[in-house]
Amino acid sequence: MTDLTSIKNRFGIIGNSEALNRALEVALRVAPTDLSVLVTGESGVGKEFFPQVIHAYSARKHNKYIAVNCGAIPEGTIDSELFGHEKGAFTGAVEARKGYFEEADGGTIFLDEVAELPHSTQVRLLRVLQTGEFIRVGSAKVQKTNRRGVSARISITGSIRCRSRCLLCGNGRRIFSCFSASSRPM
Repeated sequence: MTDLTSIKNRFGIIGNSEALNRALEVALRVAPTDLSVLVTGESGVGKEFFPQVIHAYSARKHNKYIAVNCGAIPEGTIDSELFGHEKGAFTGAVEARKGYFEEADGGTIFLDEVAELPHSTQVRLLRVLQTGEFIRVGSAKVQKTNRRGVSARISITGSIRCRSRCLLCGNGRRIFSCFSASSRPM
């Protein structure tokens, strides 16, 4: 296994708690898989470092890594930003544009503050995570993307923590691995 000290140095991670080391070990274990990952933890614990570690130690490391702060994108444009849009799909769409999922094809997309997304966008996001399929805004054509999704959400209290280590989609295939970046156990 890779030395945790060298990983911390490479990514500027400061700390040596048991919880931090355990979270890094989990990140290294999921890195070689194609599972989508959900990282939870309190604000300020460094959740954004884990997707970078996962990407750097995965087979996707030579492809794009795109980080998206979902909480900073206005609700009216989030679908266009994530999934792209066709020319004329809305006022101001003067040309077709790729979304983040298309841009991240072959690589990793990190969705920070994923819980801030509107419900309708979360439904579309689940489809992309389950099947790799999405539809640009203003299109009827289904497109495929081959990307790893890593998402983070803030855990304010222990009752909001991820209760299981994985999420099963309809056909029983594991699509999520979940771990906490906080100092409290899951």
